[in-house]
Amino acid sequence: MATRPKAKTKAKAKKAPAKKKAPAKKKAAAKARKPAQSPLVKRANDALKALEKTLAKERKAVDAARKKAAAARAKAAKTAKAADKRAAKAASAAVQRANKKVAAIRGRANAAKAKLSDAVEVARQKAAAEAARERVAAQKAALAAKAEVDKAKAMAVAAAKWAKARASADAKKIRALEKRLEKQLAAALKKSEAKKKKAAAKKSKPKKAAVKKKAAPKKKAVARKAAPKKKAAAKKKAAPKKKAAARRKAAPKRK
Repeated sequence: MATRPKAKTKAKAKKAPAKKKAPAKKKAAAKARKPAQSPLVKRANDALKALEKTLAKERKAVDAARKKAAAARAKAAKTAKAADKRAAKAASAAVQRANKKVAAIRGRANAAKAKLSDAVEVARQKAAAEAARERVAAQKAALAAKAEVDKAKAMAVAAAKWAKARASADAKKIRALEKRLEKQLAAALKKSEAKKKKAAAKKSKPKKAAVKKKAAPKKKAVARKAAPKKKAAAKKKAAPKKKAAARRKAAPKRK
């Protein structure tokens, strides 16, 4: 009966969702906070470990000296011999020397701890500064890449605008040239037609002159034939007028 709940707890542990991974920025910040294993930190750490090892060894020696001094004092008190008293006094002096040695090593260890702490802080600051420089460099590279993309887009837009404006300007120039050429062609055509008319007029003049020359004798002959008739008709018309005038002249004037 006791094994079933354990199985359930194991199943629940398996079904538990996995923890989300921290973002890259958080990881970088955590790395910056961790003490970097620089040579200075490594030396300080090694020195501290060595002092701690020596301190542990000396503490054991102090404990042994204390036990030995206690035994010597107990023996001197029991026997009251001068030799035992001197041994007890020597053991007590050894304990004092061992305590002084431990105190000196402890002081050195504390100094080593402070030195290690300073080295770690320096390393952390260097790591933070390096991380900041890397972040700035990464941001600079990202901005440079984005600037290139934006520059390409802006250049494409500017090129499109320029191409549109240039096409419009070129179209205006072409229309103006077409109009000018049309006027020139129309003027040339008009001039050509005028030349053709002038040439045709020059060609028709000799024919008209020849026709006139041919028609002139006929007109003269007709005029010659018509001349006597005209003279006779004129005489007939003038005869009554002349007779009437003569009569008026011949008639006697009244007194």
